[in-house]
Amino acid sequence: MVSPVSAGATEDLRKAPGAVEAQALVEQELLSAEMAKYQVPQWPGDIVVIQSEHTGAVDILSADLESADLLGDHRKVSPPLMAPPCIWTFAKMKEFKSKLGKEKNSRLVVKRGEVVTIRVPTHPEGKRVCWEFATDDYDIGFGVYFDWTPVTSTDITVQVSDSSEDEDEDGEEDEEIEDPVPAGDVERGSRSSLRGRYGEVMPVYRRDSHRDVQAGSHDYPGEGIYLLKFDNSYSLLRNKTLYFHVYYTS
Repeated sequence: MVSPVSAGATEDLRKAPGAVEAQALVEQELLSAEMAKYQVPQWPGDIVVIQSEHTGAVDILSADLESADLLGDHRKVSPPLMAPPCIWTFAKMKEFKSKLGKEKNSRLVVKRGEVVTIRVPTHPEGKRVCWEFATDDYDIGFGVYFDWTPVTSTDITVQVSDSSEDEDEDGEEDEEIEDPVPAGDVERGSRSSLRGRYGEVMPVYRRDSHRDVQAGSHDYPGEGIYLLKFDNSYSLLRNKTLYFHVYYTS
């Protein structure tokens, strides 16, 4: 049962001109005031401070580094563009293999379907990284990426995975490649999404490392770890014997 007072007030509200529009305007002003706390910066160098209403914790974000989605994963930052490397080849294949064949840890076998990643940290006494490599009988995919991470050791390490997909932190399953990739095409066994996680120095392509020694260098963009990827994930039948030499210069 509705009391006469309540019924009268309801009737007056229905008859009052512009009452609904006024109420909507008030709600819009309240919403604008709430969202103003999360205003997105408009100019490079602007600083945004976000404070949690529950914990009081404060995050200070720079417009130069953070994405506009401040209410989401605001720490997701795209890596900066990398300067191109210097690359060249030379024909002294026999001498190169003979020399490295006698040195420890300069020769390895990249099995069919595998990706070998050589992790080369920047060195405090160096200014650029250099690489040289060759293979027996068949070509191999090769590319270079840069991980912007603090260097805790200057040791060069080797990581072997079944394919480039194994390095995905989300743990997604690999997509099986059923046919060889024509020479010159981008390696379908490599992950294009590596660009989103690391700086791309040079993408993975098949290199004629069985015909000429492949060589290159890249100036340090800062502190971090170079990822030299030797990609044989496209090969269903053949293992590749790899000879490589990695060093830094000042």
